[in-house]
Amino acid sequence: MPPATPSHRARRGAVLLDRDGVLNHDPGDYTTCLAEFHILPGVLDTLKAWHDAGFKLIVITNQGGIAKGRYTHADVAVIHAHLREVASAHGAPIADILYSPHHPDFGQSLSRKPGSLLVERALARHNLDPKKCWMFGDKARDIDCAWGAGVSHGILIEPNAPISNWQSLPLGKGA
Repeated sequence: MPPATPSHRARRGAVLLDRDGVLNHDPGDYTTCLAEFHILPGVLDTLKAWHDAGFKLIVITNQGGIAKGRYTHADVAVIHAHLREVASAHGAPIADILYSPHHPDFGQSLSRKPGSLLVERALARHNLDPKKCWMFGDKARDIDCAWGAGVSHGILIEPNAPISNWQSLPLGKGA
């Protein structure tokens, strides 16, 4: 029998997360730098519980402030490096962070939510089963982008609400 190829490996599940308003405090405008980035209470413990249940953790975020000139790709990289470092130190490594730097005021892009391109990319890159994935977001476009890629579970929360309310959600096993 030939060795398993990516298409032959069992696909697993993931928790897909919007960033601003879900993982960190959304001030209502843009989080432009690390000094403005504050992880919400309970987030790290919840991410660890999901990771321990076998789910990959993947962030899918619009960062339209780049197109508007409010901040740069480098600013986003600093924030994302910090998020990865803190989450990993807490036992909840983030497998991937995908973001769209586009804004509709400056053109259209399929990568910007509610477009599903970033979710589709995550599903393919990480060999994920969309039926075993969950999307958490604070805007309808977060859930719409996941549904557009075939993800069957979406949880819409209030901005800056604690995701710890779903820490024990019967998600099943991610593996």
